[in-house]
Amino acid sequence: MSDSASTSQTAATPTLAGHLDICRFDHWFKNVFVLPGVLVAVSFEPALWQMELLWKLLLGLLSVGFVASSNYTINEVLDAPFDRLHPTKCNRPVPGGLVSIPLAYVQWFVLLGIGLALAATISMPFVYTMLTLWIMGCLYNIPPIRTKDVVYLDVTSEAINNPLRFLAGWFIAASTLPPPASMLISYWMVGCFFMGLKRFAEYRRIRQDGAWAYFGDDHLESAAAYRRSFRYYTEGRLLISTTFYGCASMLFFGAFLMRYRLELVLAFPLIAWVMAIYQGLALREDSPVQQPEGLYKEKLLITGAFICGAAIVCLLFVDIPLLHDIFQASVPPTNG
Repeated sequence: MSDSASTSQTAATPTLAGHLDICRFDHWFKNVFVLPGVLVAVSFEPALWQMELLWKLLLGLLSVGFVASSNYTINEVLDAPFDRLHPTKCNRPVPGGLVSIPLAYVQWFVLLGIGLALAATISMPFVYTMLTLWIMGCLYNIPPIRTKDVVYLDVTSEAINNPLRFLAGWFIAASTLPPPASMLISYWMVGCFFMGLKRFAEYRRIRQDGAWAYFGDDHLESAAAYRRSFRYYTEGRLLISTTFYGCASMLFFGAFLMRYRLELVLAFPLIAWVMAIYQGLALREDSPVQQPEGLYKEKLLITGAFICGAAIVCLLFVDIPLLHDIFQASVPPTNG
C-alpha cells in the first residue's frame, strides 16, 4: 500500500455510507437459497400453499437478510487487518477508515436483534435457525476459533449457511414437519463445491497477480498473510476437494430423490451442467467467482441456473409414472 493511500485512509472519517456498506445489502440475493426449502415443503404438503405463506416468506427473507448483515458486519470489522494486504479489498470501508469500530459492534447486535424479532413472528424453529446462522457467523469470524483460518473448515463452515437457508425456507412453510436430512447434506455439499472453487480462484490470483507485492516475490507468504488456510492449500488440493464436494452433493441428492421424489432424476444433467459452467468460470484468469455478488453478469451461468431451477420446480409437482416403472427394482432384495 502506498504512503499516500495510507495517509488518505488515516484521514478518513466514519460515514453513514460506510456503515451501510459493511451490511452488504447487495449480498441479500443469496437469500434465493431460502426458496427451495419453501418449495420442497409445499411439494410434500400442498395444503401449506396459502396467501399467508407469501407474507411469512417476505418476513422470513427480511429476517435472514438482517441476520446475514449482522454476520457481514463482524466479518468486515475483524477482517480489516487482512483486507489491508489485499490489492482491492484494502479499499473496503473499515480499512479505509469509513467505519467507527465501536459503533460497528453496536450495529452487529442491532442487526441481529431486528432479524430475531422478525423471526419470532414466524415460528420458534425459524428463530432457532436464525440464531444458528448467527452463531456460525461468529465461529467463522471470531478468534480463537475463527474457522475461516482453518484448512477445509473455512469452506465447510461457511457453506453451512446453505442448508441453514434451506431450513429457514422449510420452517417458513412448515414449522412442524421434520426436514429431509439427505437434502440438507446435499445442499451443504453443493455450497462447499461453490465455496471451494471460490477459494481456488482466489489462490490462483494471488499466485499469478503482480499486484500482490506486499511480500515481494513470495506469493505463498502473501497468500498466507491474507488467508491463513492458504499456507496449506495448493491448486491441486483445492480442485480435489471440490471434486469430493460435488460428488457428495449429488450422492445425497440421489438419496433424497429415490426416497421422496424420483422425478427429480431428470434434473441431474441440468444440475451437472450448471456446476460445470461454474467450474469453467473458476478456471478463468481473474475469475468472477471471487466476487459472487457480480455473477449475475455471467449470462450462461444465469441462463443455466434459470433453466435448471424451472425444471426442478416442475419436477417437484409433476408426476411421471413411467419413471417409477423404469427405476423399479429388477433384482429382489435379500433378507440375509
